[in-house]
Amino acid sequence: MYLTPDNLQALWLTARVAALTTLILLLLGTPLAWWLARSRSWVAKPVGALVALPLVLPPSVLGFYLLVALGPEGPLGRWMLALGLPTLPFTFAGLVVASVFYSLPFMVQPILNSMQSLGERPLEAAATLRAGPMNTFFSVVLPLCRPGLVTGCIMSFAHTVGEFGVVLMIGGNIPGVTRVVSVQIFDHVEALEYADAHRLAAVMLVFAFTVLITLQIYTARRAREAHE
Repeated sequence: MYLTPDNLQALWLTARVAALTTLILLLLGTPLAWWLARSRSWVAKPVGALVALPLVLPPSVLGFYLLVALGPEGPLGRWMLALGLPTLPFTFAGLVVASVFYSLPFMVQPILNSMQSLGERPLEAAATLRAGPMNTFFSVVLPLCRPGLVTGCIMSFAHTVGEFGVVLMIGGNIPGVTRVVSVQIFDHVEALEYADAHRLAAVMLVFAFTVLITLQIYTARRAREAHE
């Protein structure tokens, strides 16, 4: 299947955005999920709702508010300009920031489910061995929650790859900078270039199918190991 240089460039840019977004989400989402799983504060409920908000909020709405907040007239945009930093809209960094917000629940929810199902016994056993909170977290919690971590990474990467509304709103359509695969397909269709759109869409279809099959195989394997 022949892909044009523009299509290959869009694929490479999308992979970079998705990989960086997944890494940031793993670093931020893991402690956030642990706090949500262990916190008894009333604040945990609204924070959990905010984390899950992108699941039900239209992408264009989230993208619009991010554009307003991060733009030169927005509160975060003005703060960045005051520090001598460039604003984020229509940049690669802006794409990553928007993707982190939009894919956050796809990382946090699987990890949160794993941590909630962990129970108190492993933590009590670690406490009897005089393990500190950090040692318990890295030596007990994370290894036992590995299925949630793997699922979160896979889902976050795949979800970021498939973004359209948020990335178009915050990143625009700049070749080599913000034109990701979903925007590239839209451009092909808008220009009636259906052959190019079909080739690129077929790549994404194969990718999505492969991700789902991989996730199902991994989940089934973990289930068999748990019953052995």
